Parts: sequence; C-alpha cells; structure tokens
Amino acid sequence: MSQSAVPWNAERRDAGPRVPAGSRRELGTPAWVFARLAGRRAGTAPPVLFRVLGRHRRLFRGWLHFAGRLMPGGLLPRRETELVILRVAHLRGCRYEFEHHVRLGARAGVTAVDVARLVERGAEDDGWSPRERAVLAAVDALQAARDLDDTAWERLRAHLGDRECIELIMLVGHYDMLATAITALRIPPDPSR
Repeated sequence: MSQSAVPWNAERRDAGPRVPAGSRRELGTPAWVFARLAGRRAGTAPPVLFRVLGRHRRLFRGWLHFAGRLMPGGLLPRRETELVILRVAHLRGCRYEFEHHVRLGARAGVTAVDVARLVERGAEDDGWSPRERAVLAAVDALQAARDLDDTAWERLRAHLGDRECIELIMLVGHYDMLATAITALRIPPDPSR
C-alpha cells in the first residue's frame, strides 16, 4: 500500500452505517453510558463505532476489555501508541479511525506537524526519534507484508523489550482489524461537538 495520502472514499463516507447505531435499549445502559462518556472525552457525539458494535453486547464487552489493554492501558507510551494507530489508519484509508485518533493524539502530544509527517513520509521522515522511526518502520512492514523481516525485528529490538514488541504487533493488528470493521460497516466519522 502506498505511503502517500490515501483519498477517503466518498461513497463509503456518505452512505451511513450498514448497521444502524443502537439505541439505549438496544445497547443496554452500560454500553450507552460508556458511549456517551467516550464522546465527551473525545469531544464528539457518542461514537457511532461504539453504538454500532455495542449492538452485539457480549462481543462489545470483550472487545472493549481487549482494546483497553492496548490503549490507553498498554506499556507503550501514549504518544507512540497514537502514532502507530494514525499510521495504520492512514495506510488503510480509514477516515473514522484517523480523525478520531488525531483528536486523541493531540492530547498525547502528537502535533499537527507530526500528523503531516506521518502521512507524507512515515518512518522515513528525519524528525522522528530513533525509537519512533523503528516503531513506524515496523508498522509499515506489518501493513505491507504482515510480517517483520530480521532487519526490521533487530531494529525494533534495539528500542523495545519482549512485552513491548508483542504489544506493538498486537496494536497494529488490532487497529488493522478495526479499520476493516469500520470500512465494511460503513461507519462515518463522528461529528465534533
């Protein structure tokens, strides 16, 4: 997949979700309250993603637990986590994920300049720290080949321990999976409040 800017698919963006966002009754009170609180934290309406996925209550609860272990409860610094998520969202052309994490990333120290560098040059930009470059190069390799060659692995290992490497690989895979769900379900970006 090209590292250049991926145009957002207007047809998908404007069609609305294939599965309608659930009501309080359809989601249950805990998921409804969670979605409302998440929207306040993100500066949006209750996220459509949560209100669609929440219609499958058991799966939603399990997914939230897993996702929360990666972000915000992971070992990787939040800034790095947000850079990883933004890079995956960009490479996948997932507008929902990208716009949502631009907002969240700003709180973790990801600047507009960082976002532009991430989109335009990825790991090849000279402005990243050596660790950030290794992490972003791993994201690109995982997205392109679904694997890391020995050179990329050794470069990553110079900066990350065993558990951080496992988490990074799971983080990339998780947000790739989420981009697939968002795209296939045609979930539009959340409007700002």
